[in-house]
Amino acid sequence: MKDIGNLQEFSDKLLCVAPMMAWTDRHCRTFHRLIAPHAWLYTEMIIADAICFGRTSRLLEHGDHEQPVVLQLGGNDPLILSQAALAAETNGFDAINLNVGCPSDRVRQGAFGACLMLQPKLVAECIKHMCDAVSIPVTVKCRLGVDNHASYGKLADFVGYVSEAGARLIVVHARKAILTGLTPAQNRDIPPLDYSQVRQLKSDFTSLSIVLNGGLNDTATVKEVLSWADGVMIGRAAYRNPVFLRELDAGLYPGKHRDNFQSLLNQYMAYMERELHQGTRLHEMTRHLFGLFSGLPGARQYRRYLSEHARLRDAGVETFVRACSEVERRAA
Repeated sequence: MKDIGNLQEFSDKLLCVAPMMAWTDRHCRTFHRLIAPHAWLYTEMIIADAICFGRTSRLLEHGDHEQPVVLQLGGNDPLILSQAALAAETNGFDAINLNVGCPSDRVRQGAFGACLMLQPKLVAECIKHMCDAVSIPVTVKCRLGVDNHASYGKLADFVGYVSEAGARLIVVHARKAILTGLTPAQNRDIPPLDYSQVRQLKSDFTSLSIVLNGGLNDTATVKEVLSWADGVMIGRAAYRNPVFLRELDAGLYPGKHRDNFQSLLNQYMAYMERELHQGTRLHEMTRHLFGLFSGLPGARQYRRYLSEHARLRDAGVETFVRACSEVERRAA
């Protein structure tokens, strides 16, 4: 990563790690908090009904060390969403984020996620009920639009409705969602990025905080976006190359204390030890560390060792240590 110091002029901007299904669980968030002490972390999307009618404490499980952490909710019922938001506030979350961007079949069949962009008045009602129920911020994550219903005018109308309802921060994935013909994975890459619409939103809604998501894989792009946006949300790039996330945190929040890399590993290993004693399997934690040595000699052998050995029933922290030694041995 080059010229990270150039980001220091943006020390008042938000750095967020995106909610990612099957990825940003509490173990991942613990690791990312060590890597990026000042980033806002997001949970995976959790269905509001599951919180209200399921195992609430398990679904909302998180540690104080993760904060600031945002609960992302999925749903379309204003009353149920308000109840789920209240449960989140009671359980110590710092903010709520309503998912209005996920393009998966399961979400579409449940009539929420990206398809809710076609119902801005309903989304606004959901936001208002949640804002009335809690004192923590209620925010929205959306796309540019959906299928053929994508234009700047429709996007601005949508943002107008939800902001009037009480949402003061909008995260925009700068692609439209294509709900017919593309998989969720394809929806992350095939619809073209269009930062200009998000930039126009910031110009037209100056009182709102606008955070951009999508295609933020290098410092130069992040720096350009932060010249006009209030923050950036990093997704797969942060997960697959944690060093990138660490360097962004250092550049955006200069002068703050940060532990050295070995100390971070020691702290996460101590966390793994505690979790192992509570019955957590090693693989549940180490699967989030595959990108730890991305680009270094021995990284492939490190990943292979973890993949083969961390799943074993008796695998302990020493398995992770042995995997790390593959990198040290080939770098020597």
